[in-house]
Amino acid sequence: MDNSAVYVRERGSLRRVGDIILVQPKPASSCRRTNPFVLRKEHFIFTYNEEGSLRYTTKSLFDITLLFVADNIQHVDSLVGFPEQIGDRLFAAAEENRVFLDPAISQKALKLFSDAYGDMVLGSLCLRNRFPLLHERMDEIKTFHSLKSLDLFGCRLGDDHEIFQHLTSPSLANLIQLFIGGNNVSDVGLQRLTAPIRMMQKGLDRLLLLDVSYNPISEWGLRYLKCLPVLVKLDASGTNMKLGTRLKTTIWNLLGLIHSEKPLDCFDHSGCKSEGWAEQWETNGSQMPKQKKIEDSRASALRFFGRQKFVRDVLNAAPLITGSVKDSSTEKLHFYKPAANKHAKEKPVPPASSRRVLPPCSDIKKRKQESSSCDASRQSPPTKRSSSSAFTAEDVDLLNSY
Repeated sequence: MDNSAVYVRERGSLRRVGDIILVQPKPASSCRRTNPFVLRKEHFIFTYNEEGSLRYTTKSLFDITLLFVADNIQHVDSLVGFPEQIGDRLFAAAEENRVFLDPAISQKALKLFSDAYGDMVLGSLCLRNRFPLLHERMDEIKTFHSLKSLDLFGCRLGDDHEIFQHLTSPSLANLIQLFIGGNNVSDVGLQRLTAPIRMMQKGLDRLLLLDVSYNPISEWGLRYLKCLPVLVKLDASGTNMKLGTRLKTTIWNLLGLIHSEKPLDCFDHSGCKSEGWAEQWETNGSQMPKQKKIEDSRASALRFFGRQKFVRDVLNAAPLITGSVKDSSTEKLHFYKPAANKHAKEKPVPPASSRRVLPPCSDIKKRKQESSSCDASRQSPPTKRSSSSAFTAEDVDLLNSY
């Protein structure tokens, strides 16, 4: 009991013994009486009867307590162990009180719910073409630790964005779908994104689907995706790669994927949306109160640092790839991992001139039954490279930067 919180009720008000200051009750301006024992207006439910007369009933003690905790959510240490029904109602009460729009407590409040309830808070986050929101609410986005699907299509990430480190962190260990298309990510960006995976064997262990479409990526950059152990679907449409026998052979040798003649439905963004208790978070986040004052403050800061015109042009510019990117003339490069019983039928046979392109068994020497081992390696899914693999100087520099 020495470390427990102690609350005292004096003259109709509840306070905690300690240095924490609770939220003061809102003044009831419509109430003419000044009796301090009169309950807050929020504790009553006002309705009208059939005759049109006003009537009211008191809220339950649970609802009153829920409102009190929502008002002081920044002082809650943990919600682990509380039933999800209570967590759902508490999250709704906090959202109704616009708690998540307060930058002072928004990050802590979201982390509080995310640590306790995981993907029920937010299991899928869609930020497609929401470039300003991604940069304004980066700290809040990092609090969602149980995302299974993350759509960052058209968010202007480039080759050196801070979210790359977050994508390969233990916080996103459950991520199975990642969309980073239309972000001007080149081979260098893929190298930087996968550097922690290739060198430290950490990150994106469960990633099944990856969208890198409409990025300046070449066949050379595909070798950086070899470290993804369970990748089964890849979208490379709109890149610098052209569909042909050589590309099919390279992707098969590196990733064990074959080309899909029919576009895969999983890469259709029409049904992409955020799912969970905080599914309206990104909508409310883009409509923050006093937006004009925030923009004026931001403009003053940019003017101080001498980058006002440059940053404003970036923020006001149209996204690199819009929702109408699906052009009929664009070649769909969708690849998937075939079923085990279809390997013999689906397996591409490279011509004699292209057999030397990255053969999986070319580096294996002094081993008996070389041909059988090559066939076995082609039929088995690609595994992570061991830490003893040779790294270039660029890889070492990237590792040091982390």
